[in-house]
Parts: sequence; structure tokens; C-alpha cells
Amino acid sequence: MALAQKKIYTSEDYWNLPEHIRAELIDGQFYYQTAPNRIHQKILGELYTAIDNYIKSNDGGCQAYPAPFAVNLDADNKNWVEPDISVICDQAKLTDRGCLGAPDWIIEIISPGNPGHDMIYKLNLYACSGVREYWIVDPRNETVFVYYLEQKDFGAKAYSFQDKIKVNIYGDFVINFPELDL
Repeated sequence: MALAQKKIYTSEDYWNLPEHIRAELIDGQFYYQTAPNRIHQKILGELYTAIDNYIKSNDGGCQAYPAPFAVNLDADNKNWVEPDISVICDQAKLTDRGCLGAPDWIIEIISPGNPGHDMIYKLNLYACSGVREYWIVDPRNETVFVYYLEQKDFGAKAYSFQDKIKVNIYGDFVINFPELDL
């Protein structure tokens, strides 16, 4: 007797989800998401504004998108994620549906119920997909973990909400966390 096999979902299943359902499709499996809390949204808004203002004032050539924004990491049929913030510098990756391919920079803000998903699973997924820089913002501990995924050891660094953090994909961009309205 054969063992039961997990159903593998595809892009078609992802795009056919009801509009009120938030989910990511990772390795052919759905991961449902709850609505973010107020603190999460405040941090997202402040970071997005800082990034968007920098790009606009420096003619950066990149574009920043806050969630919900669909990213098909490796332009295949089984991985659609919705990072909290995606920065894409290759305009050819942008479509009406989102981004086909890895963004240059992704920021995830940890939800209290599932920190391991962003800190372990997505870190590896983003590294394997070609994301250049990955930030994990932890509101509860007021920390930011920065990974420069192009470096062999990921160049992992930990910061607090009291630090200024250099954005590696830009030569002169620093986010001053104490100046954010958190």
C-alpha cells in the first residue's frame, strides 16, 4: 500500500486563493498568515518611508514595495512569498503581479507567533534564491538581524533599535533607528 503524499500546490493555486486569504506558497506548501498587529505596521511604514525617500532623492533606480506584494523568488511554480518590504533594482523582474525573481533586499518583521519561520526557513530560502541582503526586525526584543547574503558567512550582524544600520546594497544609505517614529 502506498503512503499518502502531500499535495504540491502551484502558482495557479496561489493566484486562485480567495482575496481575503493571506498566504505564502513555499516549496509547494501554503503557509497562512494572520493580520499584522499595529506595532508591526508602524515599523513597516517607517522603514518603507525611509527607503522610498532615499531611493527617490538619490535616483536609485530601484523600487521599494511594502506588503502585500507578491514575489516569485526563483521564477518557478512553487515559491510565492510576500515579504514585509521588497527592494527590486532590476526593473525587468517587475510585472503586474509582482516580482519574478529574487529582490535585492528583503525586510521581514517578525510576528510573535512564528519567529522561526523568518529567522531560519526564510533566511535559507532567500539565500538560495539570490536575495542580496536580508533584514529581520524583531519588535519584541527591539533588534535587527542583518544578513549580507552575497558573503560566504552571510556577514551576519545584530543591531538594536538604538543603532544606525548601513544598507549594504547602497554605498551611502544608513537607517538611523532612533530617528524613526517607533
